[in-house]
Amino acid sequence: MTETVDCRTAAARLRGADKVLILCHKNPDGDTVGSAGALCKALQSLGRTAAVLCSDPIPKMYDYMNIATFDGSFTPAFVVAVDVASIQLFGEKNNVQDYAAHVQLCIDHHSSNSGYAYETLVDGTASATCELLVELLDELAVPITPEIAACLYTGIATDTGCFRFASTSARTHKAAARVIEAGADVEMLNARLFESRSHGRMEAERMAMESLEYYFHDRCALIFLTWDEISGCGVAGAELEDLTSLPRSIEGVEVGLTLRQQKDGSFKISVRTSGEIDACAIARRLGGGGHSRAAGCEISGNLDNAKHAILEEVRKELERHDLAKSEPTELQG
Repeated sequence: MTETVDCRTAAARLRGADKVLILCHKNPDGDTVGSAGALCKALQSLGRTAAVLCSDPIPKMYDYMNIATFDGSFTPAFVVAVDVASIQLFGEKNNVQDYAAHVQLCIDHHSSNSGYAYETLVDGTASATCELLVELLDELAVPITPEIAACLYTGIATDTGCFRFASTSARTHKAAARVIEAGADVEMLNARLFESRSHGRMEAERMAMESLEYYFHDRCALIFLTWDEISGCGVAGAELEDLTSLPRSIEGVEVGLTLRQQKDGSFKISVRTSGEIDACAIARRLGGGGHSRAAGCEISGNLDNAKHAILEEVRKELERHDLAKSEPTELQG
């Protein structure tokens, strides 16, 4: 069972550590990569040996971070996980599992964090783990350099959909202001993260939209990509992350589902919701988790099985929501 710690305690653990290995989740996105990069550079600025390890390659779109990846040149004495809500999300490649079972500290913003680490710094009100890292670096008394700022901005901007998602708060904007003041090149970063699409990425979007299906009187929209389609486009997982917002952006849709087949045949499912529909409740019943408006899970089996499983949970959540709305409220006397 994990022990929940605050920023001050987490900073004390990191300050006393050396030979630190920082783990990302598989299919790395901007927040896990940005968090790992920022923390790695911060620890190195304190004179510590630190490096980053991920089951999957870090996408080229993030190569501006110049992250020090683990090459086996030191034996890790302290293992940190960033933006990893459960042990299943580490993946199986690059010997990650050798270290995933011995995570001393997990830093995360998912309320659904399973508590696999010895100690956990988790704040579900933060829009991104990088938002939480801004505060943690203050506790570490590490100045935010332009290089660290670029990492932090990446995580905050990508996990909030460039500050469009419901998780964006005044705290989020304050954290973004801090890293911009510290030297984050917002024009370059926004262009790289949100305004540049490869030919392969555009082809993937075209095929995804051709797969569009509606359910439950058009309250739910679903798109999918098979592994053959993904590999045929030659796109990395990170390039496909923003596809998850497409079905939910359709007028009248309350639940948007994106199913992406993995190389092993399983399906990574992203759930995006609006209003009072709980995305995390849908994903959690299938072994996943996340936030109230954005969550995910993985399902083994073929496409029909994956569709059936996730749609059944969507149906339950829509019915629960409709029933709650129809129940009369007691008048206050």
